[in-house]
Amino acid sequence: MTLSHSQLKLDQVFNYLEQVLLGKQEKIKLAVTCLLANGHLLIEDLPGMGKTTLSHALADVFGLNYQRSQFTSDMLPADVIGVSIFDQSKQSFTFHQGPIFSQLLLADEINRANPKTQSALLEAMEERQVSVDGTTYALPRPHFVIATQNPTHQSGTYPLPESQLDRFLMCLEIGYPPAEAEYKLLKGASSRETKIQQPLLSIDDLLDLQKTVHNVHKSDKVIHYVMRLLAYSRSEGQFPNALSPRAGVALMTAAQAFALVSNRDFVTPEDVQAVFPYVAEHRLRAGRGTLLNSTFSQKILETVAVHGDS
Repeated sequence: MTLSHSQLKLDQVFNYLEQVLLGKQEKIKLAVTCLLANGHLLIEDLPGMGKTTLSHALADVFGLNYQRSQFTSDMLPADVIGVSIFDQSKQSFTFHQGPIFSQLLLADEINRANPKTQSALLEAMEERQVSVDGTTYALPRPHFVIATQNPTHQSGTYPLPESQLDRFLMCLEIGYPPAEAEYKLLKGASSRETKIQQPLLSIDDLLDLQKTVHNVHKSDKVIHYVMRLLAYSRSEGQFPNALSPRAGVALMTAAQAFALVSNRDFVTPEDVQAVFPYVAEHRLRAGRGTLLNSTFSQKILETVAVHGDS
């Protein structure tokens, strides 16, 4: 697809999603950015904020096979990945796929599952494959995990380890709707009334857009700006965790995807700044409780100049 054609398609996508999730244009744009960047999305928020609604709407608009898995304290890795069952008629084991074998998986309340079950997602999210009993199974393309987690101060939660958090390209909260949007909800506006009958983009369209992201131009000026952000995060004693080279690649890819959804074929420093808190904060804060606080990433943005000596 050409950039103009893809933008026309994306405009239709945003028009629909903004009817479904009222008053949340910025968070919708970030969620689509994460999908186009071929990443995974972590949403930390209170119940009833629209996390499931957003996940359903993204699956509908892109025509993705969708499954929701409710994570609980007694959940086992096989409940997510699948299990091999012995078939007596064939005298062999047959693998039965779990919900991870979907194009969009909503892992609901992921931090209510024990660490062993959480870790079952690591290979799937990073390699887009799972290994069971010595056999490797490829996951469908595209493969997008949206995980929700409750604020970590709530009882019955297990903090996500650093390795798990790093698998999520972006982390965001949806938050309360603005007054005008909440008025419409109370008035009786329902997302069900706007449900589309067929996808606005095909799977091939989405895969093409994910490829196009990597062709969005990134100048040396932008690359050096990202490098300064990464370097400052590694300042001795400044932050609980530093941003790794992999986090830097994630930041650049997210900025490219954000530029694409903003109808540009080049990245600006403003694109980097727009996605930086959502890419960086959960990595900087890993192991330090709630993620709904962007003080670390904001400090970096406020300190590091766009124009440096490089």
